[in-house]
Amino acid sequence: MSSEQTPPDGQNTVTRRRLLLGVPLLGGAGICGVAFWKMLAGMQTGSFNPHDINAPVTGRPVPDFTLPDQTPGTGFATADLKTLTKPVLINFFASWCIPCIAEMDALLTLGKQLPIWGVAYKDKPENAAGLLKHAGNPYARIGSDREGRVAIDWGVSGVPESFLIAPGGMIVWHSAAGLDSPEVRDSLKNALKAVGG
Repeated sequence: MSSEQTPPDGQNTVTRRRLLLGVPLLGGAGICGVAFWKMLAGMQTGSFNPHDINAPVTGRPVPDFTLPDQTPGTGFATADLKTLTKPVLINFFASWCIPCIAEMDALLTLGKQLPIWGVAYKDKPENAAGLLKHAGNPYARIGSDREGRVAIDWGVSGVPESFLIAPGGMIVWHSAAGLDSPEVRDSLKNALKAVGG
């Protein structure tokens, strides 16, 4: 028997199948590699910001929701935002979130110029109340989203996240980064000017 003989048909078929199954995997890996390379190139040139996530509700009316009270504040609902005559900032936060705690000083300062309504996201009410007692309370109103369902409707990907609501209840600005960032605050100021705030 010669060493150059071809293997039985069953073995050839298995090899071809494996090859055909591997083609989509290689294609997917190639696409992921190109996307990762573009992201890195964008970060180098400053054109890609990993915190700049476009929420699906931006540019749309606020979703339908109702939030119960979160001590020490009063909850709120869609109707409260739709009857606004001035802009308000909605800020999703949690006591267990380190970036949320880091942005509290910026929120306290900003709250003197713009009403801020808070949403305690997936937090125990006593823990959220404890954070605000310790760090200060920048919120004019506070609701509790204990299960995180309201956050899903808003397109929240994590905390902290903030949304600027124009009079009438339209979401006109969004940031998935903390407001302790000067770039985020500048972006918010520009959005406020655009809606007359």
